[in-house]
Amino acid sequence: MTQTSTGRAIRLEGISKTWGDTRALHDVSIDIPAGSFTALLGPSGCGKSTLLRIVSGLEQASGGRVLIGGQDVSQMPADKRELSMVFQSYALFPHLSVAENITFGLRTRKVPRDERAKRLDRVADLLGLGDYLSRKPAELSGGQQQRVALGRAVIAERPVCLMDEPLSNLDAKLRQTMRTELRALQRELGFTMIYVTHDQVEAITMADQVVLMNGGKVEQAASPRALYERPATPFAARFIGTPPMNVIPATALGEAGAKLQAQAGRRLLAGLRPEALHPCADSALRLSVTGAEYLGADALVQGRLGVAQVVLRAPGHALPAPGETIPLALAPRDLHLFDAETGGRIPPSDPASLLVQAGIPAGPTGAAAPFIQHEDH
Repeated sequence: MTQTSTGRAIRLEGISKTWGDTRALHDVSIDIPAGSFTALLGPSGCGKSTLLRIVSGLEQASGGRVLIGGQDVSQMPADKRELSMVFQSYALFPHLSVAENITFGLRTRKVPRDERAKRLDRVADLLGLGDYLSRKPAELSGGQQQRVALGRAVIAERPVCLMDEPLSNLDAKLRQTMRTELRALQRELGFTMIYVTHDQVEAITMADQVVLMNGGKVEQAASPRALYERPATPFAARFIGTPPMNVIPATALGEAGAKLQAQAGRRLLAGLRPEALHPCADSALRLSVTGAEYLGADALVQGRLGVAQVVLRAPGHALPAPGETIPLALAPRDLHLFDAETGGRIPPSDPASLLVQAGIPAGPTGAAAPFIQHEDH
């Protein structure tokens, strides 16, 4: 199928939404490039679905503007915004066939029969639905129903497509398959995608841009790599990554942490990803092991740095026992510092120098050295 639509840029300016005394969205501003895939990510109740409905025209913003292709559509009804939408429930008509479900929107817009048939053939071929066009939704699997919902959106050939957790009803294996297919479909057709999800794996594997939301505000908008490698706040640091980043008071690093805080002149939080901590015999930074979770190739080791609880990712073949003490080092690029009062990220101008001054050994940048292997392992 050749590219049938060209995406349009979307700009959200100061979007707010209130219901009585409840404020669902606070001054949300986002730029979404034409033809890109943007994921709205965040926990339940953060405002991501409300924001999507405002873009679609199904909800009216209390303040701010929605621009699509440079045109202010804030007061425009949903059916005039030239976009399609896929819902979590698929919203298929149970009494209609697959073909009738896919072409329903074209029929209501009185697209000629011949044109409907041509588009249906293209979409059915693209989504592998050719053998199912005469079936009813109840005769299909969950993945096939999802393809029908996607087909109904794609056949409209609109420049913008909105999706609200469309894969959440599928099992894990099928979700992985559909992620790949959906991303390939978006790239092939070139439409602009806004995709709502609470699943960080969906967001970081599919999107060009991830907009992380928290409490009705944008916590951080960045590429998946930037969001993982340079989280802007402790919330972003903890939300992205499995297991999440350890965010602890800098004083948990002992004398080194005290030096860091003294240099900054404020209370700090230190962010340490589980995979960033490495054993190092000469280090004064020591983890007291409280437990370990075996995952095969990897293990997650729980322990204490001072009074702070942290998790360390280690090789699965070398599990330390509870009560052991492990000296740790940290690669300079893996230290994340946040202001404990404001939550803002503090970018050290020279991380290596900062670590040396603070007395924290710089660990290897490649694979972690194994723990001492015990006889019973």
